[in-house]
Amino acid sequence: MSTVIRGARLLGEDVVDIAVEDGVITAIGTDLDAAGADVVDAAGLVALPGLVDLHTHVREPGREDAETVLTGSQAAARGGFTCVHAMANTEPVADTAGVVEQVWRLGREGGYCDVQPVGAVTVGLQGTQLAELGAMADSAAGVKVFSDDGRCVSDAVLMRRALEYVKAFDGVVAQHAQEPRLTEGAQMNEGPLSGELGLVGWPAVAEEAIIARDVLLAEHVGSRLHVCHLSTRGSVEIVRWAKSRGIDVTAEVTPHHLLLSDDLVRSYDPIYKVNPPLRSNDDVEAVREGLADGTIDIVATDHAPHPMEDKECEWSAAAFGMLGLETALSVVQQTMVDTGRLTWAQVAEKMSTAPAAIGRVGDQGRPLAVGEPANIVLVDPAATRTIDPRDTASLSRNNPYAGLTLPGEVVATFLRGRPTVRDRALVTPLPKEVRTA
Repeated sequence: MSTVIRGARLLGEDVVDIAVEDGVITAIGTDLDAAGADVVDAAGLVALPGLVDLHTHVREPGREDAETVLTGSQAAARGGFTCVHAMANTEPVADTAGVVEQVWRLGREGGYCDVQPVGAVTVGLQGTQLAELGAMADSAAGVKVFSDDGRCVSDAVLMRRALEYVKAFDGVVAQHAQEPRLTEGAQMNEGPLSGELGLVGWPAVAEEAIIARDVLLAEHVGSRLHVCHLSTRGSVEIVRWAKSRGIDVTAEVTPHHLLLSDDLVRSYDPIYKVNPPLRSNDDVEAVREGLADGTIDIVATDHAPHPMEDKECEWSAAAFGMLGLETALSVVQQTMVDTGRLTWAQVAEKMSTAPAAIGRVGDQGRPLAVGEPANIVLVDPAATRTIDPRDTASLSRNNPYAGLTLPGEVVATFLRGRPTVRDRALVTPLPKEVRTA
């Protein structure tokens, strides 16, 4: 299969043609010969490497009413992603080689993006016994990232053992930083507003205390630590200090923590209920600063689909979480690119290259260069769209950006040279040879 992408702005800069054949970029230049090729008009579009999400919930197995590997992959493709890491809090939990291989194979069969399973740190996410970390690493899925996301590995001894264990196969523990005793019954960010609204507060220190402990543990054992969905100014400062000390720590921020603040909770609309909670405007500014200066390494969506009944209810009974795959790039454009804090090349680093490196996914996050896999996303930065929660590939509709007008739109996504999205729409059905490649 031969394709020529004509007139794209490579990383938002030079206008070039990109020739692709058999899943590999074969030439980059101007006025490339397109004889016999499928020509894609990319005038005005920015070409980025396929995006990589280190933090996605696809819900399968067990909660296929909220999402499946296929629908999550389709949502990812629409958002410009060519690889997602599927979190372990499924039913059953992805704490064995068998379950992670099941998720991995479902991703391959779907063909819309690579689905790299994340293994649980502890059996059943119960925080009492290490899961089969080595067996998951040795499985066909080749798991490198381990997380009890949704729950914190709060036991310091168990966390130390996990950090020591993953060193054997260059793994990383991705911590959901939430001190459980400090967040019992918590519903929103702790501050004047939580008191005004009568909702139990979720203090910033509950996140910061775990991060502080874990960076010191990682330093002590010489292991890799990744901090999930960092959300407070204090957390940014702790990670900044740890990096200055040479500790091997990376951190992520979600699109919703870059854009939304706890002021939205005044509506009591459970669409804004998320873990960690939406924080203060000062925290929003701090995570933007941290992403811009490199303290925060990546943007990760924490795409968390829920069925309607889990969100359309009273606040206290509602589930935590919100969708993110199909809007992530637009939110980053609005908060970081259009404000001059990041270039498109830096977006590529933070949403493709760095997450692939943290997850040790060798054939993703590669540069747009001759000889590299043709994982490419074309985005129209001049487009604007008003978010309609019904316009989604996800099975769920819990979109916190509903009704907002966001900049940018993914026009096409290519996974190893084959389009999964074309002309702003999913390519369906994919040819059989793509789905089984």
